[in-house]
Amino acid sequence: MSSWQNWSGTESATGIETLRPGSADELAAAVKSAAEQGKKLKAVGAGHSFTGCSVPQEVMIRLDRLSSITHADQQSGRVTVGAGTGLRKLNLGLAAFDLALANLGDIDKQTVSGAISTGTHGTGARLGGLATQVVGLDLITADGSVLHCSAEENPDVFAAARISVGALGVISSLTLQCVPVFLLRAQEMPMPLADVLDGFDELADGNDHFEFYWFPHTELALTKRNNRVGADVEAAPVGRIRGWVEDELLSNKVFELTNRLAVRQPGMVPRINRIASRALSAREYVDASYKVFCTERNVVFRESEYAVPREHVVEVIRRLRDWIDTSGSRIPFPIEVRVAAPDDIWLSTAHGRETAYVAIHQYHRLPHDPYFQAFERIVADYDGRPHWGKLHTLGASELRARYPRFDDFVAVRDRLDPQRVFENAYTRQVFG
Repeated sequence: MSSWQNWSGTESATGIETLRPGSADELAAAVKSAAEQGKKLKAVGAGHSFTGCSVPQEVMIRLDRLSSITHADQQSGRVTVGAGTGLRKLNLGLAAFDLALANLGDIDKQTVSGAISTGTHGTGARLGGLATQVVGLDLITADGSVLHCSAEENPDVFAAARISVGALGVISSLTLQCVPVFLLRAQEMPMPLADVLDGFDELADGNDHFEFYWFPHTELALTKRNNRVGADVEAAPVGRIRGWVEDELLSNKVFELTNRLAVRQPGMVPRINRIASRALSAREYVDASYKVFCTERNVVFRESEYAVPREHVVEVIRRLRDWIDTSGSRIPFPIEVRVAAPDDIWLSTAHGRETAYVAIHQYHRLPHDPYFQAFERIVADYDGRPHWGKLHTLGASELRARYPRFDDFVAVRDRLDPQRVFENAYTRQVFG
């Protein structure tokens, strides 16, 4: 028996039977055996979800032995990978084939199946999240069957399983639609928050990838514009020393110290944030896409993220700022804002609408409940949809009202897992 805990320390389990199948056949046999014994089973990835979506109750499946590229077609750009493949390993493997994912989130520590199943996304007004890049997957269902799913084969399961929170079965492999390898020009610069909000649509639509970070208690935001470059442009990465100073020393080590100071002296947070925001410096570099998208984040925190219709995001930020200013709360972590194109995946936070994401964070040693609850009250006025892997309190009744295909998903779940082999407390919360 073993124990498990997620990265942030918000969820844990003890007394768990752990299995590490080395093939899809072994995985199918393990799932079937657990189901026949009436045991609850969960596949566990890297543990980077803050919610209890992957908490095992009795049997935990580790997929780290299914972690390689099994097929790559450079001409079509389609690549098949084992479900336990880490995103960092996947990005390096794709580069060896002169391929890349068109869009990524901002960390690469998750497994590909875990990131996809929880709706992980990056930013880009004309691009969707990771799940929109999936063109096929193999799903092991509770009876040990293997369902091959795509837009043509088992299309209803495909629409449900690309973002399923692990509630339909265990994904054994995924086929991804990749693009030829490309470079991005990254332009990072501080701007007054008022200018960012006033020009938000122009910034979002005028760049391939745009996001900004706002430090509460200040009037400054850090903007990030990432754009593809022409074939004649060569890589010009951040220098090794400057990269270490800005991305490791300042963004991780010093940031950890300032957050510890915030725990001891909360009243200093506004001053700390003002100093931090003024210390932001502009920089520009060109590098491989995955190196620009993904950054190292080691400071432990709590996070809640909601997707809102893009036309309302500026109002959401202004209301959130007003709450922070009047509540007396002290928030040392920045607020992150990104965008995404609509998609047709049933449980995607961007299903059917132009979307903006607002992610709020709090250092793990500071209280977060009042802040997160106020955020939930604000986004509820705009039919906000919570990220499946980040902290929220919504249940099935609220989520049903916010997802037009919610009942279609539940019907697929009832058909594939009538005995609820893949159930845990979190899936009971969100699906009933």
